Amino acid sequence: MSIAISRKKENADGYMTAGNKIGFGISAASMTATWIWASSMYASATSGYTYGISGPIHYGLWGALMILLIYPFGRRIRKVAPRAHTMAEVMHARHGRSSQLMLAGSNVLGSLISLTSNFIAGGALVSMLSPFSFGQGILVIAAGVLLYTLWSGFRASVLTDFAQVLAMLGAVVVIIPAVFFLAGGPSMFVDGAQNLTPQQGDFFSSDAFLNQGAPYIAAVLAYAIGNQTIAQRLFAVREDLIKKTFVTATIGYGATIIGIGMLGVMALYLGIEPLGGDPNNLIPQIAATFLGPVLLCLFFIMIIGSLASTADSDLAALSSIMMADVYGQNIAGKKNANPKTMLLVGRITMIVATGAALFFASGQMNILDLLVFVGALWGALVFPVIASFYWKKVTNLAFSVSVLAALLVFIPVRFEWISMAGITGILFDILAVIGIGIVLGLMAFGFFGKRVALIVGGVSIVASAPFGIGFLHDYAVLSGSLIAYAVSTIICTAISFRSSMNFDFDLIKQRTGDFDTEDPADALLDTVTPVDTTDTATDSDDESADSPRR
Repeated sequence: MSIAISRKKENADGYMTAGNKIGFGISAASMTATWIWASSMYASATSGYTYGISGPIHYGLWGALMILLIYPFGRRIRKVAPRAHTMAEVMHARHGRSSQLMLAGSNVLGSLISLTSNFIAGGALVSMLSPFSFGQGILVIAAGVLLYTLWSGFRASVLTDFAQVLAMLGAVVVIIPAVFFLAGGPSMFVDGAQNLTPQQGDFFSSDAFLNQGAPYIAAVLAYAIGNQTIAQRLFAVREDLIKKTFVTATIGYGATIIGIGMLGVMALYLGIEPLGGDPNNLIPQIAATFLGPVLLCLFFIMIIGSLASTADSDLAALSSIMMADVYGQNIAGKKNANPKTMLLVGRITMIVATGAALFFASGQMNILDLLVFVGALWGALVFPVIASFYWKKVTNLAFSVSVLAALLVFIPVRFEWISMAGITGILFDILAVIGIGIVLGLMAFGFFGKRVALIVGGVSIVASAPFGIGFLHDYAVLSGSLIAYAVSTIICTAISFRSSMNFDFDLIKQRTGDFDTEDPADALLDTVTPVDTTDTATDSDDESADSPRR
């Protein structure tokens, strides 16, 4: 597929966003495949093994709902910046360099962690199911993904995603029931009940919610707004297909990840101990134990497809950041950027990123902790980024100071560097309760607008205060994430209220756009009839129905 779409002379904008008009079939498949990564499969199984049957549900359900949450904000983002390449590029047009580099820097970190964790997942799989070692496994996986993505970038990523998601979903439909019946069927839940603690056996487990569900709600909202792999697909899909694309991806992700997580639940009931004490080994260990050669090959395809679809997305995201934000905006300047040089920068970035991820993967870090940590970092950016698309008074100072302050508070809370005894714990709990209101208020704002958001946020704070104050600081992951939301929102709002800024959002369209105007977008990716840009009635009507601006 990569060879079929490759050109002797690649287009810089096509390398980053495929011309901003990908059709429904490819865009929905790409969004689904990108969100269903090998690490999310492994982490869902780890959650099932750790927290029981409610673990995968908390992991998969909230992740799926966050995909759904993207589309109302996505319509506004595309309206403001129809031909942008990265969210950081839009922040440069809206605020300036410091805000851009904050968002770009967080995405470089996030994509490197994501790339690393996918290589870890692939290496663990290869080492368990073949004669090769973990190190040899991650090397082969990394080389394979890099080779098919390197020349055509994002265009290669989205086209191969289509094939990968079909392979993944087909494999899941066969493998999960097969493992269930080969492991003993319904009798497994009767015979293995003694292996569970009361919390693990409780469908409404408070441990699962407070340690997995609630932190993941906050973390995935941050992923939805701050992650360049998601933003890249938002900028690439045809504008009128945003809602349909993200609704389809919501269903596909939720069903697949909850199903895969049940492998961890089965391992818990069967009393299986993870090989080497590493929960990342659970999925390949179960597959090697219960599946025959044919199903094992199908399983291998499922995991390789899931990790490759996200790894190539991370490479495409990193290359677009270096091309558009570092070279295109800050080194050459948009007017002077050379498309050929941009392509060279993008390809060098992919090679360097792959090497860095291979180095970090050798440490075999815990995937679940990585996901929550980087999601919480993005939590500091969520309110400033969203507000920048709706509120004319948000300034570069408000954006930058609020994000830095949130990170300065989040890090010592998340890693428990300070004592939470006495008044300190109460003060942080108050901030965390405010964070609950902000998270739920932002969700409501996306679908229902400002008035409903204020009501939902206010009611959430009042309702959660009696239970959260004096309690939330015991859960460092959850507390840190909520505090990051609260601090960034309070500071950004306070500084913006005092500003005289009255930003004209039309300026963003003028300051963002194509770098390479010589080569048209790839027709292979436009799988449905192109939009007639002279007729704005449909977009206007659709916005009145779905946009949070109403």
